[in-house]
Amino acid sequence: MSTRIAFLKGHGTENDFVIVPDPENVIDLSPAAVAALCDRRAGIGGDGLLHVVRSAAHPEARDMAAEAEWFMDYRNGDGSVSEMCGNGVRVFARYLQRVGHVAEGDIAVATRGGVKTVHVAKDGDVTVGMGKARLPEGDVTVSVGERSWPARNVNMGNPHAVAFVDDLAHAGDLYSPPPFSPPAAYPEGVNVEFVVDRGPGHVAMRVHERGAGETRSCGTGACAVAVAAARRDGADPAVTGTHATYTVDVPGGTLVITERPDGQIEMTGPAVIVAEGEIDAEWLENAIR
Repeated sequence: MSTRIAFLKGHGTENDFVIVPDPENVIDLSPAAVAALCDRRAGIGGDGLLHVVRSAAHPEARDMAAEAEWFMDYRNGDGSVSEMCGNGVRVFARYLQRVGHVAEGDIAVATRGGVKTVHVAKDGDVTVGMGKARLPEGDVTVSVGERSWPARNVNMGNPHAVAFVDDLAHAGDLYSPPPFSPPAAYPEGVNVEFVVDRGPGHVAMRVHERGAGETRSCGTGACAVAVAAARRDGADPAVTGTHATYTVDVPGGTLVITERPDGQIEMTGPAVIVAEGEIDAEWLENAIR
């Protein structure tokens, strides 16, 4: 490992990430190393880490290399691996544009949740094709303290439980994962969204992200919320043939989610790079001992 490792810091609606460019996949980013880098007091700080690797250089992405040159090897802030991160994909695309790997317009990004189509607009917003939602059957309940709510099970390449509540304060502090039942619904844990209505086609949410705690935003979570809200409101684009669009307020800003009649979901929002620098490799080695 070299004595210095390049990094950048970025965010999408204040869901923030450490970005580590590593085109040839030569940097050993163990779970402990990722957790150290994402530590907000002793490290750089972030909800997660975006490891930027050429698809052909990563064993989990080689079969996607023909479709997408770049692979988003996404890690949660605790070092665990995640399938997808909607805000992360937007920031990932913004990084690729910043350094000249891609231009404005449409690009493809490989993720563990499949290849995602991303549009980088001139106005700064980034739109991500998030794929289709799956709605597993079965009743799910989430709880905070003495309160419990029915939740909609939505899978966006990663699992979500969406609960509609009267007040976002009912979600509590969200330091620890809200209990859910039945346990078999989410054998590997779940992202839990608490949602209130703001108006027609307009909701607000808070989220506990699996492996990160409460975050200022969650892109896949906002998509799950929009799908759950549409179904609650009696809207299914596959049936009506009409797009369903929801504005989703998150603590860090606003995302616009559209579900098309073919089931494809698009998410639009900002993506910002705020800093770049170097990680001291000696510090990192000491931090994970």
